[in-house]
Parts: sequence; structure tokens; C-alpha cells
Amino acid sequence: MTSSRARQRMTFAVLTLAVTSFTLLQSLIIPVLPLVQEHYGVNQNTVTWVVTAYLLSASICTPLLGRFGDALGKKRMLVLVLIALAAGSLMAALAPTIGWLIVARVIQGMGGGVLPLSFGIIRDEFEDPRRGNALSIIASLAAVGFGVGIVAGGAIVDLLGYEWLFWLPMIVTAIAAAGAVLGVPESPVRTPGRIPALPAVLLAGWLTSLLLPISQGTVWGWSSPWVIGLLVAAVVLFATWIRVELRVPVPLIDMRMMRRRGVWTTNLVAAGVGFGMFAAFAFLPQLLQTPASAGYGFDATISESGRLLAPSAIASFLVGFATAALMRRFGARLVIVTGALLNAAAFASIALFHDATWQLYAAITVQGVGGGLVFASLANVVIASVPAHQTGVASGMNANLRTIGGSIGSAVMAGIVTAQLGPTGLPVERGYTIGFLVLALAMFLAAIAATRIPEIRPDRLLDASPDDEHADVDSAVDGAVDGAVDAGLATTPAGR
Repeated sequence: MTSSRARQRMTFAVLTLAVTSFTLLQSLIIPVLPLVQEHYGVNQNTVTWVVTAYLLSASICTPLLGRFGDALGKKRMLVLVLIALAAGSLMAALAPTIGWLIVARVIQGMGGGVLPLSFGIIRDEFEDPRRGNALSIIASLAAVGFGVGIVAGGAIVDLLGYEWLFWLPMIVTAIAAAGAVLGVPESPVRTPGRIPALPAVLLAGWLTSLLLPISQGTVWGWSSPWVIGLLVAAVVLFATWIRVELRVPVPLIDMRMMRRRGVWTTNLVAAGVGFGMFAAFAFLPQLLQTPASAGYGFDATISESGRLLAPSAIASFLVGFATAALMRRFGARLVIVTGALLNAAAFASIALFHDATWQLYAAITVQGVGGGLVFASLANVVIASVPAHQTGVASGMNANLRTIGGSIGSAVMAGIVTAQLGPTGLPVERGYTIGFLVLALAMFLAAIAATRIPEIRPDRLLDASPDDEHADVDSAVDGAVDGAVDAGLATTPAGR
């Protein structure tokens, strides 16, 4: 084994640990929120901030830390992010009050930077035959983590206790941080120029103004002054952010890059798929936990309902190993469209056929296959569509839009499911039926958006849209993109 190959394996192991730890923390706590509420003696409105704080922090930090990594060094930022993630997990495990726990979750949210930083390190450091497979596997881990966290949350609490929801990620993250210091090389690829402060503040402002009312709308009331005011502020701040980014000498996020066909199309798909998948993962356990006396539930425990998502996580992860080869044979567009349609079919099946658990297991397995195809392929398309020094910010925004889509989808699903309650105070079955049909529609629309994704194959990136004047900025960028495509999507026996 050459030293280069050994270094790549070490790097991949570190990135796997880092991404796994972050993605599990996204959802480990969701199935045990009632336990957290009881543990700290707070009301339901307060305990929702445990999720909201993490969501806001991750949404803001993911693109910002990706950009910092492009400018200051990806390894340096990865180590700092992992230290923050470990520290946040330690604080959460020892949290004496709910306020302490919420602050800890904000610090944990900084871990969102591991996604763009990992994608950037793989692009910069991996040898050509292995790059595509590594990107697909890491992207699959990011996709399945939400479901795995819901599956594992109840089991960890049952076996080890509530605090181990944070002790375990802290241990894994600390190991990953040490591995990053010792085994991950610093990338020589940097974005020139200083990081502008005003665009960063505006980005944080509009993301907070958007996600806060979305996540708290059911609590505050969708017609409340707070919700309406924040949504208006989000629109104003977003427009201001775009205007500033177009005028500053060195933008935080290059709007010309965002107009690339390979970027804006994958961002649309990521938002649509996030809308469907996150809402489904959040509400399927609730469907199973509903008492059978309601006429449609299964009286499942937290652990039993969480296990329903296991086939999705397993299928999605396994598909990630084959995605690079599928893209090589069929192209990215067909793979992503197929994955989105499989998700649409799975959610429609859940809406119409949920009388027995085997029907749900079959549907969620199909969803896992589709989800694996989509997310593992999206990472390759984004990274192949931008120059190397913009990998972090481009992949960070794509991951961020998936989170935003998931937040909106969860809010919409909550509104639909709880719109009509039965005599026992539980949602009526029709709410779940309509809700999952809406998720199926969202996935179908994502499939339509995916038909505009540029065709990617190992030898070239075809992006000939006549209205995309920024598809090929200059010959230097073309060379970088072509090289990334050749390397990132090629699959050889050595790379498998």
C-alpha cells in the first residue's frame, strides 16, 4: 500500500466518523422529546427549542463554515468544527437545565460544517478512481443519518440512559478530531480574498428569519404578528443579501456560481427531497405510535416505531456504494429522476396503504433506495459543476437547502396532520393520508426539477442550456470541472 493510498483511507475513515456523528445528532433526540420534557419539567413549547436551536445553528453554520474552509483551509476548519461538536455534546450530556441544553444544541449545530468540508477534502485529496465512490458514500451517510438517529434514539435510552444520546457522539467526534489532526492533510486549494462580514450577517439574518417562524409556527400561530413579521423580514433580508453579494469585490457566496445549471437545479431537488424525506421520517413513527383505538394506529413504542425506518437507512446506505457506477452508465440526470420518483411512489403507498406494518416496511424500503440514489448523486453533480476553490460553499448551500426544505415540509405536514382531531384528541386518519400524498407530490415535483440537471458522465459535463451564460466561466474553470467529473464519477476495480 502506498503512503498516498494509506493517507486516503485514513482521511476517509475520519470523514466517515465526523459525518456519522453529526447526522445522528440531527435526529437522535426527536423520538425522546417527551422524555426530555419530563426530565427538565418544562412544557412542550419550551422543549421544541431543543430541535429549533440546533436547526437554526446548523442552517447558518453549514454554508458559512464551508466558505471559511475554502478560504482558510479545510483541515483547519474541520478540526475546529469537530472540537465544537464534541464540546456541545459534552455540554448536552451534563446539562443541568433546559436552557443549558439549548445552548449546547446551538454549539452542536456548528457540526453542519462537516458536510461541505468533507466534500471539499475528498475533491482535493482523493485519487481520481476513488473520488466518486467516496463522495457517494459520504453523501449517503448524510442522507440516512436522520432516519438512523430516530431508529437508534429509543434503543440508546432504553439500554444506556438519556445522557448517552450525547456521550456516544462526543466520544466518536473526539476520536474523529484526533484523527483529523494526525491523518488528514491540509488542502492547498484556497479561495482568494478576505471573507466579507456584511454578507455573512445578512445570510444569518434571512435564514433565522425564515426558519424560526417555520419551526415555531404551530406553536405561535401562523397568523401571529411574530410569524408574519419574521417572514417579511426574511424576504427583505434575502433581497438585500443578494444585492450585496452581487456588489462586494469578494462575495461570501458567488451568485454567478449559484446560477450554474448544475448548481441551481440540484439545489431545487435537494429542497424538494428534504421537504418530503424529513417530514416522512418525523411523522411515520407518530403514525405507528397512535393507539389502535383511533382506528389506524399500531400502539407501537418509541423503539418499535423507530425500527420502521431501519430498512430505509440500510437501503439508502447500500445504494450509495453503487451510485457512482450507475451514474457512469446512465448519467446523473436519470439516476436522480429515478430516485425522486421512487420516493414519490413510496409516500403515495404509505398514504393509501397503511393497514399493516408490512405495507409500511415495503414502502420505506423503496424510499430508502430512492433517497440513496438522489443524495449520493447530488453531491457529485454539485462538486462537478463548480471550480475546486468553491466546493465547500456550493456543497454547503446544497446541504442547507435540504435542511430548509425539511423544515418547511415538517411544518406543512404538522399543519395537515393536526388540522382535524378526532374525539380522543388524536389526529384523524385522513390527515396522514393527505399529508403523505402532499409529500408524494413534492417528490414528483423534485423529479421534474431533476430533468433540468446537466447530463454528467465520466468524460464530460454537458451543460448546454442556452440561457445559462455562466455554465462555463472560462477555460480554467472548464478544466477544473472536467477534471472533477472525470475523477469523481469514474469507477474502477481499484476504486470499489
